[in-house]
Amino acid sequence: MQTWPAPAKLNLFLHIIGQRNDGYHLLQSAIQFIDLCDELTFSLRADDSVICHNSDSSISQQDDLCIKAALLLQNRAAAKPEERQGIVIKVKKRIPLGAGLGGGSSDAATTLLALNQIWKCGLTLQELEQKAAQLGADVPVFVRGQASWVEGIGEQLSSITIEEPWYVVVFPNVHLNTQQMFADPKLTRNCVPIRIRDFLQMREGKLADLGDTQNVFESIARQQPAVESAFQYLQEYVPARLTGTGSAIFAACASKQQAEEIAANCPKEFFTYVTKGLNCSPVISLNEYNHP
Repeated sequence: MQTWPAPAKLNLFLHIIGQRNDGYHLLQSAIQFIDLCDELTFSLRADDSVICHNSDSSISQQDDLCIKAALLLQNRAAAKPEERQGIVIKVKKRIPLGAGLGGGSSDAATTLLALNQIWKCGLTLQELEQKAAQLGADVPVFVRGQASWVEGIGEQLSSITIEEPWYVVVFPNVHLNTQQMFADPKLTRNCVPIRIRDFLQMREGKLADLGDTQNVFESIARQQPAVESAFQYLQEYVPARLTGTGSAIFAACASKQQAEEIAANCPKEFFTYVTKGLNCSPVISLNEYNHP
């Protein structure tokens, strides 16, 4: 039995700069991990069944990305069908669903990384990233395990190194559907592309205009009264931003103490997390393959 972490992520900004003929949106984003993690435990089975027990009972076996990730690797794990191994995956959820924190994608990525070793598949990190792209736009960056500049439909990654502040994250207990968010007619889909160099200069304080970045889903998410209320609360203290397709809101703080003070005063109907920004995923230390 092996236990692996699956960290949450923050989209420091999220733009849509176009759309492909197949309907997929072209994105620009910067993603950093935080130390809020789900916990996955893997146990081999005597047969070839793939089973996932999730502490969140709202996730069906049919929709579970951990099962889909395991099935992607299972045939690779054995030279003959009769030699295939099964697995039991137990997921202890700490990352809320529908919050834009990437919990499901992270669980899938950790499953790929863990089973690649447990089943001795021998896939390289780049091959695992290609598998990850079949599961969702956010899964490859979790496999890469490095804070990244993200383009394309989520598969074009460039590792970045930025400051690792303390964040306060507020989840207003609203679950937003990603497909519905992308389908909203009010969504901005024609952001002007920005350069990674300019973004990094913004982060270093070398450019004064931080208004060049946004999360295009923010105005849509804020139509939800609870999301708007959470924004209003955080904005009293520090600039706040939506992560992913919502509904969690985050703010970088000057210190852990400031983050704890903001969280302590947050309205009780919201869930709050004081968490550290991470440029390297905690999964890296368990992964036997070198990262770029």
